Amino acid sequence: MKNLQTFIGLLEAEGELVRIAAPVSSDLEIAEIHRRVISAGGPALLFENIKGSDFPAVTNLFGTSRRVDLAFGKRPDQFLKELVKIAEELPTLSPRKLWSHRRLAREGLKVGLRTVRDGPVLACRQPSPNLERLPLIKTWPEDGGHFVTLPLVYTEHPITGQHNLGMYRIQRHDTCTLGVHWQIQKGGGFHYHVAEKQDNALPLALFVGGPPSLILSAIAPLPEGVPELILTSLLQGSKVKRVRDPNGSLPLLAEAEFAIVGHVPPHTRKPEGPFGDHYGYYSLRHDYPVLEVNNVYHRRGAIFPATVVGKPPQEDFFLGNYIQELMAPLSRLVMPSIKAIWSYGESGYHCLSSIVIEERYPREAMKFAFRILGEDGGQLSLTKFLVVHDGEGLNLKDFRKVLEHVLARIQFETDLFVIANLAMDTLDYTGPAVNEGSKGILVGVGPPKRNLPVDFAGPLPKGASDVQTYCAGCLAVSGPNYNRDPSYGQTLACDTAISKWPLIFLVDDASIVANNVRFLWTTMTRFEPAADVHASAVNYHRHHPCFTPPVILDCRLKPGFPDELVADERIAQRVTSRWSEYFPEGNVEGEEDMLGYSGFARMD
Repeated sequence: MKNLQTFIGLLEAEGELVRIAAPVSSDLEIAEIHRRVISAGGPALLFENIKGSDFPAVTNLFGTSRRVDLAFGKRPDQFLKELVKIAEELPTLSPRKLWSHRRLAREGLKVGLRTVRDGPVLACRQPSPNLERLPLIKTWPEDGGHFVTLPLVYTEHPITGQHNLGMYRIQRHDTCTLGVHWQIQKGGGFHYHVAEKQDNALPLALFVGGPPSLILSAIAPLPEGVPELILTSLLQGSKVKRVRDPNGSLPLLAEAEFAIVGHVPPHTRKPEGPFGDHYGYYSLRHDYPVLEVNNVYHRRGAIFPATVVGKPPQEDFFLGNYIQELMAPLSRLVMPSIKAIWSYGESGYHCLSSIVIEERYPREAMKFAFRILGEDGGQLSLTKFLVVHDGEGLNLKDFRKVLEHVLARIQFETDLFVIANLAMDTLDYTGPAVNEGSKGILVGVGPPKRNLPVDFAGPLPKGASDVQTYCAGCLAVSGPNYNRDPSYGQTLACDTAISKWPLIFLVDDASIVANNVRFLWTTMTRFEPAADVHASAVNYHRHHPCFTPPVILDCRLKPGFPDELVADERIAQRVTSRWSEYFPEGNVEGEEDMLGYSGFARMD
């Protein structure tokens, strides 16, 4: 796919895009329309008339699996699988077999970067930077401002010159400055760290739009040092065209819609946020570096792509799952003893992952766990709770079945690990402070050790208002509000009413088990292993805490947790009343959903 506008043309031809001619506001209105449409599985949206903006905007480009497939096609998957097959067969490859893969060599010649003399991105330039004429959107009521929500942030290492392309949210401060949300473990942030140590500003080019493969490469969990633009080239099947910036030092991506170019001065911070994030809560206001913009370039007829994040499913869910499936063969090549890996988008990805392994000697499973959590530069290292098992035939996407497999095999005294005092994902507020938290590892391998209970028929535990079965061996228990009884998790662990059940999720509302997506989102985003694991007894052997089941995971909402994302009532009413203006042909569905729960049903 050559560029964004080629993709938009394809979507329109396929009946996957609707144009909205009615005037709309970038202040919450676009986001409210978008959320309703994506929740209903509807089309991409091209907003042609945005108040106060010189440009149209497009959202929901990747809001279904079909549109993701249209964006990337079959080529990337086929190319990677064949590449991995050659690597695996290399020691025994005969010249004849090698010749049978000659097509791959031809494809390989198309991979790389190419400098061209001119490009569409340089067609126009603002006389002086005025970011308020661009359709940055405000997506949630408590957001700190308007954001670039599909930013492609390009930097180069001050010493080595190695490039990084990452997606770090960008907040507009004024007409010529932007906040750069560099979280920990982000490549661009490492570049800035080096520049700042040298007391130098870091040049930065912020691209918006371009080939869909740029967006995918920017969010792919590549190890540190692996160039994202090479992945872009591989995905699109041609070399990435770059053009020299006539007024700056960084190369510009020729097919981008916009290039916002400037520098990030050292030792300068401004408050950034809050922002309604992909966990379904607000990430709070913190100080972050500032991009001082020197030039804004754009192609003729430029279209500004945007997205909205929040409770799943949003576009990041469909892209995240596609990336996992695409990269699976490479993961198996790099980590051959790990048969499969899956991170659960229902939980925001970083909160919960599971891996399938083949244990060749006792306790080898922990080696694989540490391999995942120690992945240098990759996003897997941010995993909060990792489930390790040997269920090679299981569908990893079905977490109920995965958990049943583990619970039948786990010996909690030796197979549950809680590791405290670690760095955590910046957006996860379950820990004691920003960027601080803990990890949990749950191991279930070997032959089954127990028959799991299936139905709960006993009396309610004391203090509980409801009990529901999540899966065999696991219950969800509605307990008292955390403020009223913060120690109820320990009390529940000792209650005989649940003594035959190995694992209990303590929640505010046990009815969430009816929808697996809502269950995983609610529990894993509100849980921190070091603070929220309880058991009927905990003994220490060789400095290891041995948990005696039942084991309780306290997933109730805790004091001080950021607010859950809820739509603005006034804007929701406006969108409801104007729906026929947006879609006069009546061909797009979308219902008012203040809490954003209706999308859960679409995924379950």
